[in-house]
Amino acid sequence: MTSETLKPTNGKITDSYETELNDWIEHEKAAIDLMEIVGKLWFEKSIELVLFRNQLVDKNASEIMKLHLYYSKDIVKKTINVINTVMIAKELRKADICPSRIDIGKLTFEWGQEKNNYKSAGDYINNKLKDLIGKKHTVVPKDVVLYGFGRIGRLAARELITQSGKGEQLRLKAIVTRGNSDEEITKRADLLRTDSVHGSFPGTVVEDFIQKALIINGHRVFMIDAKNPEDVDYTAYGIKDALLIDNTGVFRNREELSRHLKAKGISKVLLTAPAKGDVPNIVYGVNHETLDVKKENIFSAASCTTNAIMPVLQVINDNLGIARGHIETVHSYTNDQNLLDNYHKKYRRGRSAALNLVITETGAESAIKKVLPELSGKFTANSVRVPTPNVSLAILSMTVDKAVTKDEVNEVLKNASLSGTLVDQIQYVNSNEFVSTDVIGNPCASVFDSQATIVGPDKKNIVLYVWYDNEYGYTRQLIRFSKNIAEVRRMVYY
Repeated sequence: MTSETLKPTNGKITDSYETELNDWIEHEKAAIDLMEIVGKLWFEKSIELVLFRNQLVDKNASEIMKLHLYYSKDIVKKTINVINTVMIAKELRKADICPSRIDIGKLTFEWGQEKNNYKSAGDYINNKLKDLIGKKHTVVPKDVVLYGFGRIGRLAARELITQSGKGEQLRLKAIVTRGNSDEEITKRADLLRTDSVHGSFPGTVVEDFIQKALIINGHRVFMIDAKNPEDVDYTAYGIKDALLIDNTGVFRNREELSRHLKAKGISKVLLTAPAKGDVPNIVYGVNHETLDVKKENIFSAASCTTNAIMPVLQVINDNLGIARGHIETVHSYTNDQNLLDNYHKKYRRGRSAALNLVITETGAESAIKKVLPELSGKFTANSVRVPTPNVSLAILSMTVDKAVTKDEVNEVLKNASLSGTLVDQIQYVNSNEFVSTDVIGNPCASVFDSQATIVGPDKKNIVLYVWYDNEYGYTRQLIRFSKNIAEVRRMVYY
């Protein structure tokens, strides 16, 4: 598709409005076809298509066009055509592919480079996906219970339902709260339907007061009242061998979290906050492979800030070496703070969150010891809470071992965002106009702002700016880690 809208002819400019519009319509029709194929592969075969790591399920035609025209061309530097993408998608439907996650952007680009080597697109797909075709890759679904239904709990519910597909991975079966009267169920349903930051839930939520449940996109999710973790018999609700995600933040150590395991039907517990003691703090993509999920049954997904900074620190340390540094997080206010000045157990957090910049501590430096122990003792860290409801910024000031330029530093992070083990964690952005609201709803843990990178005169002092949706980006990391714990991982082609 041409990017020109006006063409000069004999020194004059000819308006190509009709030509451009018709061309756009043809490509948008192809995008609509792609939407249909993406949906059928997802719901019929548990095959999830992404385009250069960007989710395609539930995307509309305009969003798909934008990914082709801008993200592929400007960020990935691999121009592809939506019509060719549809052709590849049709071949994927024909093939006997096991449940998997496939980057159709990569497949389409490589087809353009290699098609002369194959008799047909079908032969090309059979060769590229030979490890996924005809394989019996059985995934046993895992029941999930959400313990608590606050900011992270509600986003996790949305995401678990959205990613359910055929129900072959994680199945949300229950939500535990204090109270489940008709009025309380109605209020929680309303909070799930609408969100001042993340918008309306693009699905249906129906209250079932008789069975004390919410029916979310056809999934019956029981609303269970419990005062203590060990009090619930989940098997009475048909739940067994479940993963319980505790997003209350009340229980932080192994002894406290083990109370969940005393309840019938729970086999593993995941905390959505930094854990204390010997509970493993995991940033998925960075240190999850150090964990034996068969032997351990209590886990922590660490904090949103830890998930944002660790992927970037790992990449920089692996490529440039880190001698020392300081982390300053500019963090949106949270429910932990007061709307107006009032008593708080921590100094400064008692002052109005909506009116003040508030200096406070962060656990980032201590988290480094647990997630990237090779960097232990090399960092100091602090945080400033600011009057915004969501999205935060980590400023990483570091002295590295190798002399580098700004372009070289950016290239290191760009490569990590496009290939390797951290492609789901790091997104590379290159915009002069990028601001915090642009990050709302971003699924990556770390959104690297390449335009803001600073390299000092000695070429060894560097400053990196890493954005993160401290609610949604963290929740996506939580779901990735949950799939790992539950061993419902699919095969991938990236």
